[in-house]
Amino acid sequence: MLQKYLNKILNARVYDVAIETPLEAAPGISRRLNNNVLIKREDLQPVFSFKLRGAYNKLMNMPKAACKKGVIAASAGNHAQGVALAASRMNVPATIVMPQTTPEIKVNAVRKWGGKVVLHGDDFATAYAKALEIIEKRGFTLIHPFDDPDVIAGQGTVGMEILRQHMGDIHAIFVPIGGGGLATGVAAYVKAIRPDIKVIGVEASDSASMYHSLKAGRRIVLDQVGIFADGVAVAQVGKETFRLARKLIDEVVLADVDQMSAAIKDLFDDTRAIAEPSGALAIAGMKIYAARKRLNGKTLIAINSGANVNFDRLRHISERAEIGQSREALFAVTISEKKGSFREFCKILGKRSVTEFNYRYSDQADAQIFVGVGLTGGNTERSLILKILRKNGYQVRDLTDNDMAKLHIRHMVGGHPSNIVDERVYRFEFPERPGALMNFLTHMGERWNISLFHYRNHGSAYGRVLCGVQVPAADERSFQSFLDSLGYPYFAETNNPAYRTFLS
Repeated sequence: MLQKYLNKILNARVYDVAIETPLEAAPGISRRLNNNVLIKREDLQPVFSFKLRGAYNKLMNMPKAACKKGVIAASAGNHAQGVALAASRMNVPATIVMPQTTPEIKVNAVRKWGGKVVLHGDDFATAYAKALEIIEKRGFTLIHPFDDPDVIAGQGTVGMEILRQHMGDIHAIFVPIGGGGLATGVAAYVKAIRPDIKVIGVEASDSASMYHSLKAGRRIVLDQVGIFADGVAVAQVGKETFRLARKLIDEVVLADVDQMSAAIKDLFDDTRAIAEPSGALAIAGMKIYAARKRLNGKTLIAINSGANVNFDRLRHISERAEIGQSREALFAVTISEKKGSFREFCKILGKRSVTEFNYRYSDQADAQIFVGVGLTGGNTERSLILKILRKNGYQVRDLTDNDMAKLHIRHMVGGHPSNIVDERVYRFEFPERPGALMNFLTHMGERWNISLFHYRNHGSAYGRVLCGVQVPAADERSFQSFLDSLGYPYFAETNNPAYRTFLS
């Protein structure tokens, strides 16, 4: 198996379109981790991701008759751009089926390279099904984003370059995993040449199809796929990539939204590159792994796989990066409703920076405040602040890891209504496209009164809503049926402590 892939990688035709990207030092990350960290800059490719390597290698290995008829791909963006560029260089007609939720920057890039774009569905699975439907009618050849030996071999040239660029000791190489093409391609080459080097896959915690498949011993299909890191938002890994991963990947690490956001900031601080979430995924996993294994003085390499990110998403990323780097903590605190109480509260916090303070009058006795505090000592300091506040008689709850608090509450603290009865609170996510919010509201209809509503979208593929609805007990079954019929992911939040503290 390794010899087969080693030969395919050594003979891969990628450099007609791809460049050999640099392996750069990351001094800031290295100092913080106390290890030698190097970043493989695949974000510097002509399409700002590694994907054109595999796409071009596949096209180069296709029969001329198939190329003449045309190719098709289904992709959320980076593979689409790789296929479009590769096809344009070879004068091959290319059709790209993309989910309607694909960031505009990626759609426009595909069109720029001459690809015909078909927008269909809300995720990769539906786009892929549409591509297969078109193949039946037009006879195009499918360029799979990951589950193809020629695509895997093309991506494996990244591993070949890494070993050529750094001849010394390498403890581990960290590779993002979506469908698994890059990770298994890199692993196939590295394990054939330097089997002592660990290859660590990194997945988004809400799109961990490879992690759960390896754990189960079979390919599983995720019920839901997170789309913050849209470049790795895959519900099921490929047959070939799973077969290879079982034998070649040493471990899979999971990273969440905050950790990816922090990694984007780390990467920017060191290289001034702005990675997309999936591009920074390997850096996030490397930080987690190094801390867990207590590594010291090792050479660690992470692949920055891409930089295709909508600019307006940076607001959300910046906001979450501070928490991801343990530089901010969020608390719900009860203070006395009297003059000078906030000043006294700040005095107890000492010289720590208050990053946010949200409050609205509720009653004459107590006030509930939502407060953000800047941290210089990470989670140790966060725990210390909790102890100090409680020691001084404050009722306090840590909301730093509460998604509802981070997504909604910190932007809408507004007091406790006295005349709202039977209120139930839910979070919803729906595919973001023109008219999506109106469609959501139309589905909600007029059967129940909406008592709270907060919509928040930072240029991501999904819109986020926090909604309070007055539902009498007698309507409970009917309302549950309605929720199930919506077709949107939803989360019951009526018992969430952030809601209980500030809004109920």
